[in-house]
Amino acid sequence: MAEIDIGMGKSGRRAYGFDDIAIVPSRRTRDPEDVDISWEIDAYRFELPLMASAMDGVVSPDSAIEIGRLGGLAVLNLEGLWGRYEDADAVLAEIATLSADKATQRMQELYREPLKPELMAACVAKIRDAGVRAAASLTPQKTARYAQTVVDAGLDLLVIQGTVVSAEHVSSSVEPLNLKTFIRELDIPVIVGGCASYQAALHLMRTGAAGVLVGVGPGHACTTRAVLGLGVPQATAIADARAARMRHLDETGVYCHVIADGGMATGGDIAKAIVCGADAVMVGSPLAAAAEAPGGGFHWGMATFHPTLPRGARVETVTRGTLEEILVGPARENDGKLNLFGGLRTSMSTCGYVDIKEFQKAEVMVAPALQTEGKSLQKAQGVGMGH
Repeated sequence: MAEIDIGMGKSGRRAYGFDDIAIVPSRRTRDPEDVDISWEIDAYRFELPLMASAMDGVVSPDSAIEIGRLGGLAVLNLEGLWGRYEDADAVLAEIATLSADKATQRMQELYREPLKPELMAACVAKIRDAGVRAAASLTPQKTARYAQTVVDAGLDLLVIQGTVVSAEHVSSSVEPLNLKTFIRELDIPVIVGGCASYQAALHLMRTGAAGVLVGVGPGHACTTRAVLGLGVPQATAIADARAARMRHLDETGVYCHVIADGGMATGGDIAKAIVCGADAVMVGSPLAAAAEAPGGGFHWGMATFHPTLPRGARVETVTRGTLEEILVGPARENDGKLNLFGGLRTSMSTCGYVDIKEFQKAEVMVAPALQTEGKSLQKAQGVGMGH
């Protein structure tokens, strides 16, 4: 790909986000009922290609169970409030009452409460005992200490997650987690991330991970791009990880799943993520708008409460509907934020593709006018695509 001169001594590639591209309809259409949007990873099959983000305002044990019953997979943040407090609901209720200028500081205080392995295990067991798959996340720094506890409690999938996770962490003060050794010795599949480049994705795939999370800073509550200056727009990041997946498959014969993590608000965004190369998507803020969401009208990322360098904001949302309405409908609004996976199904059927793997072959165009062409009335009135 041609690079653009930033100045005489620096050049860079042009990168694209979801709003910069459009999916091109093909010569064939299908009945939506004939489209299969299911997702399989390792030994597990899910009716929806969905992972709910490991955010305390999005995933509780109860909402994880409901998302599992609807066909998705929810990821519980083991280092969040559920792993620190017996009555996490009371802490969440307090966070929802905080003023904007006090929220970050108070959340830092609340998250200083020590982690309690017995609470982590109890949450995992509750999800598993409800008859759905249990997934949960740990940061690389805490993985070796707590992973076996939650595996013994019945965890099905482990997510090792951070702002950026690399296969070659270097430290002069602590012994870093050896991802390759750890994943090889663990009895359950592991998903790792985030990453946002071809090389980083490829090296994570070579650790033996079942999937990699792609996304650095695109989340609606994330401030990483401002605080650290890091990030790659999601369409390009996913496409680069797709190329890494192809090379890894050629090298090993093993298919590593690409999971788009963040930056999606509508069914159209999810469809674009799949076309760019994602096998599934991880979403947070759309689910924070569910009546069952534990955040009480707010959500925040995993780095919002970092003790020295917070990289997220507590973002207020509005209740749009139930988890069922948000994920599979029916929709009562026209902005694409309800019935997200009905939107994906209809996008696939309109383009004539029968399943996720086929839909990844769809054509895309760079389309800067996609969000504005012919939408002046909607924009002027603040409806539809003019919100």
